[in-house]
Amino acid sequence: MRAALIGDVHANLPALEAVLEHARHRGAEAVWNIGDWVGYGAFPEEVVRLLRREATVSIVGNYDRKVLEFPDRATEWRRTKRPEKYLAFRWAWENLSIESRRYLGSMPHEHRLNAAGYSVLLVHGSPAAIDESLYEDTTEERLRELAELARADIVVFGHTHQPFVRLVGSCRFINTGSVGRQDDGDPRASYALLELQPGAVDVRHFRVDYNIERAVTAVRRHELPDAFAEMLRRGRKLTWVLERRAAG
Repeated sequence: MRAALIGDVHANLPALEAVLEHARHRGAEAVWNIGDWVGYGAFPEEVVRLLRREATVSIVGNYDRKVLEFPDRATEWRRTKRPEKYLAFRWAWENLSIESRRYLGSMPHEHRLNAAGYSVLLVHGSPAAIDESLYEDTTEERLRELAELARADIVVFGHTHQPFVRLVGSCRFINTGSVGRQDDGDPRASYALLELQPGAVDVRHFRVDYNIERAVTAVRRHELPDAFAEMLRRGRKLTWVLERRAAG
């Protein structure tokens, strides 16, 4: 059984299309999506529709949840969020159809499944919290705590946008990396391919070229902050871009 592990698409349709094509050419039989479908990118509606058509096994991410909460928290966030982040939430909300908002809101925070005799848990941040950040250097003690909580052979997650695999005891933690919004300076899309056979687990991470200029042009066409375009080109998070602009 071979599954494409994707997440943190962040409304980047060109990156998502490239990753799905890459995975199909490598024999992916399923797509498992760990959330953060929308935010920052210019294609929230198109991304939701494409992932629905692909019949992916999906969950909601913390960013998706914030976008869905936007109408109730707009006044608060206007005061407390960076203007660029506030606009990202607002624009994603306004550019999702009612149907897509409902669909995204129907997604669970975790999903359990069995494949080739292995128990798999999909979460966004960690088995403990949707917004917990796990990294390659997260302590083994913490991962053992999470493995006990997960009660699974494999935990698939994202949130930190950093692809890696850690084996702790009998539990394998797989960060998918980010399809649509990189943090490590490499602007290419990231995802993982998981192959499961009785007694054997193989995980490979890929970086995939995609049409970045198409994504950048769409950001500018919709008059979203130019910092969002620079994020795509540089493969960096918003705070990195804004801090360097402020430093001159």
